Amino acid sequence: MTDIWTPEKRSEVMSKVRGKGNKSTELVLARMLRAGGITGWRRHLPLPGKPDFCFPGKKLVIFVDGCFWHGCPKCYRRPKSRQEFWDAKVLTNKTRDRRVNRELKALGYVVMRIFEHRLKKTNSVILAIRVRLGIAEKD
Repeated sequence: MTDIWTPEKRSEVMSKVRGKGNKSTELVLARMLRAGGITGWRRHLPLPGKPDFCFPGKKLVIFVDGCFWHGCPKCYRRPKSRQEFWDAKVLTNKTRDRRVNRELKALGYVVMRIFEHRLKKTNSVILAIRVRLGIAEKD
């Protein structure tokens, strides 16, 4: 599909978009945790990288990463326009993710990152979280 705006106008519009976490993916994971009977989590604690979920008692943090923005090896498709810009943007995000992981690990946290496409597989996500928390499978 051809863009209806000039590259300058598109850049202006996109520069005004401010993210505050992808609420839809976070809410999907919150529903999954509740349905799976997993408790003890908090959201948006003031930790490096602002994890989406934290289990303070177990020192586990979870990030739900957008496949495009974090360069998912399965889903990421390089845009056809402004490739240098997007390559740099995604590389910066991945570099920041690695730095945040190191900072959280230095504080004693286990870091779990879930790409958004994995949220379609509820059972495997819940099982992976249960394993990281060291809790038995729900009967």
